[in-house]
Amino acid sequence: MDTKKTFYITTPIYYTNNSPHVGHAYASTVADILARYHREIGNDTFFLTGTADHGDKIRRAAEAANMNPQAFTDINSNKFKDLYEKLNISYDDFIRNSDKEKHWPGAQALWRAMERSEDIYWKAYEGLYCVGCEKFITEKDLVDGKCPDHDKVPEIVKEENYFFKLSKYAEKVRALIEKDEIRILPASRKAELLAFIDSGLKDVSFSRPENAILWGIPVPEDEHDQMMYVWCEELSNYISALGYGKKDHNLFDTYWPTDLHVVGKDILRFHAIVWPAMLLSAGLPLPKTILAHGMIISGGKKMSKTIGNVIDPNEYIDLYGADAFRYYLAREISPFEDGDFSEEKFIETYNANLANGLGNLVSRVFKMAQQYFDGEVTRKLSVDVPLQVHRETFTGGEDIEGYSIPYMVENIIIPEYKEKMDTMNIQQAADVVWKLIGILDGYITHYEPFKLIKEDKEKTENILWNLLFGIETVAKLIKPILPETAEKIEEELKQNSKDLFEVGSLEMPLFARIDTNKK
Repeated sequence: MDTKKTFYITTPIYYTNNSPHVGHAYASTVADILARYHREIGNDTFFLTGTADHGDKIRRAAEAANMNPQAFTDINSNKFKDLYEKLNISYDDFIRNSDKEKHWPGAQALWRAMERSEDIYWKAYEGLYCVGCEKFITEKDLVDGKCPDHDKVPEIVKEENYFFKLSKYAEKVRALIEKDEIRILPASRKAELLAFIDSGLKDVSFSRPENAILWGIPVPEDEHDQMMYVWCEELSNYISALGYGKKDHNLFDTYWPTDLHVVGKDILRFHAIVWPAMLLSAGLPLPKTILAHGMIISGGKKMSKTIGNVIDPNEYIDLYGADAFRYYLAREISPFEDGDFSEEKFIETYNANLANGLGNLVSRVFKMAQQYFDGEVTRKLSVDVPLQVHRETFTGGEDIEGYSIPYMVENIIIPEYKEKMDTMNIQQAADVVWKLIGILDGYITHYEPFKLIKEDKEKTENILWNLLFGIETVAKLIKPILPETAEKIEEELKQNSKDLFEVGSLEMPLFARIDTNKK
């Protein structure tokens, strides 16, 4: 019997009204790092991403471009796929909600399930509708009469629509969140959700007239010519991609419920309140964890085309490589808070931590192994060269002075790294790896193998073996974060027996230093 643990992780499906930006790249990179990590530890992992093609704002964007919505979204959806290829996003499936074969059956099946629970009803409604948000909003949501997220006055809409009985599930959803049966990360977002629910949940419009939308999924067996509300049918992508609503639903049986939804904090309410209520109505299992990451600002300001501070991930990847860009997102931006992205900070951290840090360490040690021992470095068990300096203190308060590098790696570094990754704290997991890189640099500074080789070849060889052991560990730990770099290191570093490393030569530096004088 196969007892392998499954791990199902998703990104939002991103709107195709425009090209992907750094915020999309961030959410997808966070999800990719976690997916790669779970594959590395042996979990049967399924990673879903995709694009949201429907909705009024996308239809309007297509009209402005003098294109039909399908052709318009085809172009922009492919831009996401192109970015993912550049960024090494290892998704297992890419779904589009305009896919009639893959997505529509699940979306309509979920609607029917909610109808069977008598949670869909018809009524007239008049309210304020924000096209950018694709939702009805209230007066209290406005700032100076405008939607704060889009800085536009909402439209007044008077319609007859289908409504979903969200209020029916308010207390149930609240209890699930409060007891962490649906875990919300970070804790501050959980508190915000509970306060929002306590303010009172109203039933939500779940459809729009066909003549108002024109571009979406029809409500099944409907006599009113209604289209499903875009958020209603978009959320169902997480199960439709697994075959829910179709005869072949083996993936759904295997992977649902999802272990982790990665979303931006601006869409958390849909994912943490509306989506669980829909699943409760349909009698389906609920997501286990929702990670709501913060926003990325640029130069201390919210990104805006008007200001001119919008970050195009393609530009950075083309100039500096995918791993350099992934590094910045993973190490310099916490998944639990807003983060800043600027060219100056990018170059500063690149030079300090990639070129001078990881890249320089690997280059120095590999060159010494080649120069002194022709690339074959054997551990001499009779020679003890423990850590004598670099008094690093770890989470458990443990001082590593006097430890051997293998002991320190296996008993302190790896457990701490795993604890951080298991709790989705990618930034701190990366910190652990760079702490190890700093320790290895300190080891070289203390023992100076480049001088010791003239006096004690055997001790020098043992020092280099320890350094190679540390570098091999670094490669393993950065594999989810910097997959290309890890592969390059592993191609040139082989442990052919317990006590023997064979070292190749890197033809190019892992990270060439950026000359800031030329910027």
